[in-house]
Amino acid sequence: MTSKKKTPADARKKAIKTKAAQAAKATAAAANPAAVPTPGTTLEQQTPAPAKPAKQMSALDAAAKVLTETGQPMSCPELIAAMAAKGYWSSPKGKTPAATLYAAMTREATTKGAASRFRKVGRGQFGRNGAA
Repeated sequence: MTSKKKTPADARKKAIKTKAAQAAKATAAAANPAAVPTPGTTLEQQTPAPAKPAKQMSALDAAAKVLTETGQPMSCPELIAAMAAKGYWSSPKGKTPAATLYAAMTREATTKGAASRFRKVGRGQFGRNGAA
C-alpha cells in the first residue's frame, strides 16, 4: 500500500473544515441559547448530574473495622463470617475468600510494617495494630 504524503494544502483544508465546524457550533448555540449554559448560570439552574452509587467497602477495610469493633484477634474464616453477618463485605462468588483475605492482610503487614492496620498475633490469627 502506498501512503499519501500530507501537503501544506491538506493542512489548509483541514484548518478550513475545523473553522467551519466551530462556526456551525457557534451558530447553533446562538439559535438555541438554552442548550448552552451561560457563564453566569448557577448550579441550581443547570440540570443536576445523576448521583453516583456509594462505593462498596473493600475486604481489608471491612476486616479492619471488624477487628476494631471486637477488640480481639480473629482468624480469617471468622473475619469473613463476621464481615458477612454485619453486611460490611461478602465474597463475590470467590471459592477461598479466607485465603485471599489472609494473603492481603499478610501483604499489608509486611509492606507497611508499623503503619499497617493489622498485626499477626498467632498462627492464623490477626489483631488490630495499635499504631494505626
